[in-house]
Amino acid sequence: MEPETTDRPPRPTGRRSGQHTTAPPASVPPPLTCLPLGEQPQRRLPQLFLGLTLYGFSLSLMVRASLGVNPWSVLYEGLEHRTALSFGTISAVLGVLVLLLWIPLKQRPTFGTVANIVVLAYSSDLGLALLPQHLGLPARAGLLVGGVLLNGLSVAVYVGARFGPGPRDGLITGASTATGRSLRLVRTLVELTVLAVGWLLGGTVGVGTVLYALAVGPLTQFFLPWFVYRSGTGCGGRGVRGGGCGGGSSASSAAPGHALKSRPDGML
Repeated sequence: MEPETTDRPPRPTGRRSGQHTTAPPASVPPPLTCLPLGEQPQRRLPQLFLGLTLYGFSLSLMVRASLGVNPWSVLYEGLEHRTALSFGTISAVLGVLVLLLWIPLKQRPTFGTVANIVVLAYSSDLGLALLPQHLGLPARAGLLVGGVLLNGLSVAVYVGARFGPGPRDGLITGASTATGRSLRLVRTLVELTVLAVGWLLGGTVGVGTVLYALAVGPLTQFFLPWFVYRSGTGCGGRGVRGGGCGGGSSASSAAPGHALKSRPDGML
């Protein structure tokens, strides 16, 4: 007699098995691999530029709040106090300098890497020019909370477009690969160094710095499923014309949770 069949899935037995596999829920985003520039540019390019523009404005909100900013912005602020350069210009200059460090790490920039440098510089300076200064504490607190919320949203928007990492994120992933150290450890060491140098130069460290560290990752993870571009074709896949994806390791080639832990700098 043949065994009885049923449409119901087998119950989990609780036993360990190396053969056990579970299909991921449909709501889980696909791996954030970098995609070629030629794949659906009319859909992805506006999303990339929108996300980077919003990211620059989010930095402006946090800077005007004067309650503490993220580590790289602390360094930008410190250098702004010591030079005649604007916040955005310093961001772009350091972005290019960091990009040069990709060479010994055998990293290749993507279209998204270059766009990150240019758009963040212009959008952050524009935001700072539009926002008023010398506000009261309640208004500054509002700017800080709004800046952190917008930052988490903007990261999800531009990372979801899947154009590859920004210069600072590429440095961290490349250094992680070259040294064999974890992304978390490398990022922590880099950002603590940047934070310390920026603070010594006069950058603002405060409650906003802590809020950013605690909130941006979860916020990005929350928003990402709504904005990630879904495709079965990875970098260099068949049937897609155009370049735009660099080689080497990238935070954007990791699974969603991994990519968020190695947050694109501001990266991003």
